[in-house]
Amino acid sequence: MNVGVSRPHLNYKEALAWLYSVQRFGIKLGLENIQRLLDKLGLEGLRSARGSPNIPAKVIHVAGTNGKGSICAMIDSICRAQGYRTGLFISPHLVTFRERIRVDGEMISEDAVADGLTMIRDIIANWEPHPTFFEVITALALRHFSEARVTVVVLETGLGGRLDATNSVQSNVSVITPIALDHEKWLGYTLAEIAGEKAGIIKRGVPVVSATQQTEAEEVILERAAECGSSVQFIDEAYDRSPVGLLGQHQKQNAAMAIAAIRAANIQLDEKAVARGLESIEWPARFQKWDERTIIDGAHNPSAARILARTWQEVFGDQKATLVLAILSDKDLRGVCQALAPIGGSVLLPKIRSERAAPPEELAKLLSDIAPSLPHSTTSNVADALILTRANSNPILITGSLHFAGEVLAHLRGEPAAFEECAQ
Repeated sequence: MNVGVSRPHLNYKEALAWLYSVQRFGIKLGLENIQRLLDKLGLEGLRSARGSPNIPAKVIHVAGTNGKGSICAMIDSICRAQGYRTGLFISPHLVTFRERIRVDGEMISEDAVADGLTMIRDIIANWEPHPTFFEVITALALRHFSEARVTVVVLETGLGGRLDATNSVQSNVSVITPIALDHEKWLGYTLAEIAGEKAGIIKRGVPVVSATQQTEAEEVILERAAECGSSVQFIDEAYDRSPVGLLGQHQKQNAAMAIAAIRAANIQLDEKAVARGLESIEWPARFQKWDERTIIDGAHNPSAARILARTWQEVFGDQKATLVLAILSDKDLRGVCQALAPIGGSVLLPKIRSERAAPPEELAKLLSDIAPSLPHSTTSNVADALILTRANSNPILITGSLHFAGEVLAHLRGEPAAFEECAQ
């Protein structure tokens, strides 16, 4: 292995400090840097650019707008129940960076993060262009999975698909969850443009499993699959043969997608493993019941917020929510507020730690315009908002952003919040 520069070994905290400093290089979509980095790490056998290399594990690659994390978690849980050794790579994290990379359900250790990032730092010290945050952590995850000798790898794209760092890996199945408008600055301002980026994970001869899509997105997926000679299976049914550990009808649809993806990758599976894996799944901030009154959900775009509102009504009927709402400023603020207003009895708008968060006063103005009769107020922090939720007996819904959900979970658990927010 060719290491460019040798410097002192980093401990975990120092490694994360270096990693987050890499965010200054921004987001650069493309595969050249990640493929070069995988080669330097001795992982060239994973590269999709080599055609059909001898991949040591089955790889399930998941793109889409909403539901990616839930489907990845389901695939991982089912495969572990079947006895496979799994590697799971997801983003973003909620409380600790280590959540992003897991082997057999266990988060990567602090020592493994420190060792891996020290090695990568030394390799890329003089590279131009410098690898991005997401390229670095993708390489860290793949190195960890290789060393752990996993038999199934589940990769969630970070942004888009076609030029996402995870697309450097040859997959056994391409999975596309429901596509909606999000990350327009990077992916395009129409559904067809965004679908083109997501469908970029489809590779020659590799089967595709997709959720049912709006017509514009479906046409793009079919066209890309035809170009690649890949079969496409659209999943429109819900799984109902056994309980699913995540609440909501949409999670039963996600479960059906997860099962179809595993089978399309030619991974042997039996019904008992499916049932065990789906029943035991835990995935924070996806309609998570913190207690009997409190739900935490990371819905951050209008499509996800509409699904959240429907799930709320499935679970709570006509009961209105005390909404605790914080949204990142680059999201569709009006669309999210419009989707959630009908289930709200009152709204609390806390100032949160993320510098990317929309000011509570801006959300308050939007709510005054959208739902003038819906009571709302701002608070200076999350702790004050959570205290105020106890002023009435309504169930509580904390939502608007996965970053916000992570801050709330850290507060409720009495743990330190994530070292620093991630750019993706």
